[in-house]
Amino acid sequence: MDQGSLSNTSSSCEFKLTEEERIIHLVVYIPIFIMGLPFNLLALYIFCGRIKRWTESTIYMSNLALADVLLLFSLPFKMLNQDGGWPFGRAFCSFVESIYFVNMYASIFIITSISIDRYFAIIHPLKARSFRSSWNTLRVCFFIWIFVWLGSIPIHQFHDIPDSNSNSNKSITCFHAFSDKSWNPGLIIFVELLGFVIPITIVTFCSIQIIRKILQRQSDLSGNSQTCIRIIMINLATFICSFVPVHIGIFLQFLVRQNIIAQNYCSEQKAISLFVQSTMCIANINCCLDAICYYFVAKEFREQSSHTRKSMASIFSFTDF
Repeated sequence: MDQGSLSNTSSSCEFKLTEEERIIHLVVYIPIFIMGLPFNLLALYIFCGRIKRWTESTIYMSNLALADVLLLFSLPFKMLNQDGGWPFGRAFCSFVESIYFVNMYASIFIITSISIDRYFAIIHPLKARSFRSSWNTLRVCFFIWIFVWLGSIPIHQFHDIPDSNSNSNKSITCFHAFSDKSWNPGLIIFVELLGFVIPITIVTFCSIQIIRKILQRQSDLSGNSQTCIRIIMINLATFICSFVPVHIGIFLQFLVRQNIIAQNYCSEQKAISLFVQSTMCIANINCCLDAICYYFVAKEFREQSSHTRKSMASIFSFTDF
């Protein structure tokens, strides 16, 4: 919902993507794609192909890597210059938009599940033994994927059906010019509450409680404990910086489309649309940051990653020349 047209809000205010804004998108998205895709594909390879025993952490991380890979595959289409319209048809536009939004919220729910799993493992270890298992973790991830894909159904109505007398492809601007149906109060409340407010509340609560638990053992606070605290704080800060601004932007854009704010101020409407675009760029950086977290969080990943680096070093060694 990052780049909704403002033409429906005010007849005299029409939002068009400027050349400067396209450059910003390219400057942000190209490095994200180039850096994020190989790192996340490497993570999937290690988690799925090199680790023999899956733990709760590695299952969550592999699903997070999958969500990031799918989102990254949608970025080239999001970077397309669509001045002449969307060249691939309305159905494919809805599919690409679904991949983008579904996997952003899949990442949010998986990160939330990781926080809950850590919370019970550290704060309530005895209770955790009764339900923490690889099989139950697979069930949680399966439910997340089913839920987010079912939740993507409204995305197919994000664009009005083109007039039969017009060129249907040129009438569509994918990732832009969303219809009023995409900004109805029920959908936005659902997205903001279930996709943002509840997850960030859970992640923040779990992170604070885990840090407090570790700090209670200050007498024997080892280097590993300090590292755990830093990792949790970095993960929480990353989650907040990635997803808080974009959901604030979505809410502000919703208020604009409902004629609640900036009704007669075109410059403010354009500023809010630009803010949403910018925060979406920031949120997508999370795909690269997740890859860094794999190295620190999953012990199995660190071991296999180290082994893979040594293998690649031996393959590209210059001693044979």
